[in-house]
Amino acid sequence: MNVTFCAYDLPDYVGGPNTWLRRILPELRQRGVEPRVLFLLYKKARSQDEYPTLTALRQAGFDCRAIPRPYYTEQQVRWLLEQLADDPPDVFVPNLALAGFYAARWVREAGIPTVGLLRADNPFHLAVLDAFVAGDPAYRLSALVCVSRYLEHLARHRSPTDVVVARMPSAVPIPEKTAQAPAHQLRLMYSGRLVEVQKRISEVTRALCQVVHEVPGTVADIYGEGKDRSAVERILRTHGAGAPVQLVGPVDSSAIQEHMLQHHVIVLLSDFEGLSVAVMEAMACGLVPVCLQMRTQFDELVEDNVTGLVVQDRGDSFVAAIRRLREEPGLWERLSQAARARVEQEFSIQVVADRWVELLQQLQGAATTRQQMAIPRQLDLPPVHRGLANEDYRQPPAHLIPVALAQRLVRSLKNRLSRYAGLVRR
Repeated sequence: MNVTFCAYDLPDYVGGPNTWLRRILPELRQRGVEPRVLFLLYKKARSQDEYPTLTALRQAGFDCRAIPRPYYTEQQVRWLLEQLADDPPDVFVPNLALAGFYAARWVREAGIPTVGLLRADNPFHLAVLDAFVAGDPAYRLSALVCVSRYLEHLARHRSPTDVVVARMPSAVPIPEKTAQAPAHQLRLMYSGRLVEVQKRISEVTRALCQVVHEVPGTVADIYGEGKDRSAVERILRTHGAGAPVQLVGPVDSSAIQEHMLQHHVIVLLSDFEGLSVAVMEAMACGLVPVCLQMRTQFDELVEDNVTGLVVQDRGDSFVAAIRRLREEPGLWERLSQAARARVEQEFSIQVVADRWVELLQQLQGAATTRQQMAIPRQLDLPPVHRGLANEDYRQPPAHLIPVALAQRLVRSLKNRLSRYAGLVRR
């Protein structure tokens, strides 16, 4: 069975979706599935070798095709359709690529099943659910994979009967080693994107600075990269001056668990999550998760006082939880063992890969008669959904292209000035 996935990549990107891709594809290949990946690349780089997921998958022997991400959605959709028509798969997985969701219309018309992923309940994912599961039948996916029970519930409530809804977490490998119980120090870590939206990285950094001041024998490391890195550095120079909190930066997904094994606690204080890959990776190593109570509950992974600790805020409640782990005899050991056992039983890469193969085989078996893929000369896409507007830039009529180019230039200059202002404030 041949399966084509869509993906984004950019230099130094270490996000959960691409970590999942790098781990699940080798497992699928071992089970008789031959994956291929179509990459849309963000940010200019001197060579494609600077894109970590693209490079890693090519080195592992996977067929990967990639182009710099065209600005307009229609251009992206056309490139994807051309690649798919050139080598039609048995199943197409748009993954998180908006252009892939649009392209799925013509892929399904050719008799090829399509699978999307729902990873969070943010505006983008809710719009995907609205437009490509509950919306126009022509653009509906064949199946939707949700990474948590909460998201599965949302999807089943909205999805028509002709869309298959399945729950499969991202899944992680289980290392042979486990973290050792804390002795003289309790080592905390954050692992993820350094961004304000969703991750609240400034508040997380302040929380780590506060906790190492208030709980003796506690240190913290921040792993990751993102557009708000400068805010983290600024806070560490002020709130964290002289404190045992450091910014480590990005670490490749193939090496992150080795770093996790040197810690005791994984901290997640986001506004919302799907099912955090970083938390699963850490729990597989025996780290205890300390997570903020969120609107998107994932208690199938982090169950308060069973497999981790759930806090009510990034201030006193968070500090109290860390103090318990530092001072309460046996608490860290009990939660650590339960955390690793939970991941081993339900979230290992082997278990999830088996579920993926079952779904792919189910879709292939139910597929209609294959036809040659027809790529229209003009792509007549539906109106831009409000929740997708930040990523869905449509190609203007020819006579308006100069105006559109001028608008893009103005936006680019504003972004550069904003970044420059941030550097000056540093």
